[in-house]
Amino acid sequence: MKIMQILIAGPVRSGTDDRPELIDANLKRMQQAALEVWQKGHVPVIGEWLALPLAQAAGSTRIGDEISEAYLYPVAHRLIGRCDAILRLDGASRGADNDVRIGQSLGLTIYISLDQLPQSGVQQ
Repeated sequence: MKIMQILIAGPVRSGTDDRPELIDANLKRMQQAALEVWQKGHVPVIGEWLALPLAQAAGSTRIGDEISEAYLYPVAHRLIGRCDAILRLDGASRGADNDVRIGQSLGLTIYISLDQLPQSGVQQ
């Protein structure tokens, strides 16, 4: 199995009422999934890893403000085109559902469980 670049898609702001501690918990959950993707020998990416620093440089002061919204989804959508697959974490999220729709339209493999991910054969 080749090494894949896999986008982690899941809830970030959904269901949080924009409470920073809940958003942070969602991001940590995505980072934990990214670690497990890495341990299977693949390259994990989370759109927020790229979008949040860009939004901050553009003047965003918190996730969900108007400036961050101008970056979060567009960055993810550009990134999807550079990925081989998407890992969709459970939980309600229109953004993650849209990522999956875009990925499917590009022919990407969509995983809904870490157990579905194949081992790449590459050691850490």
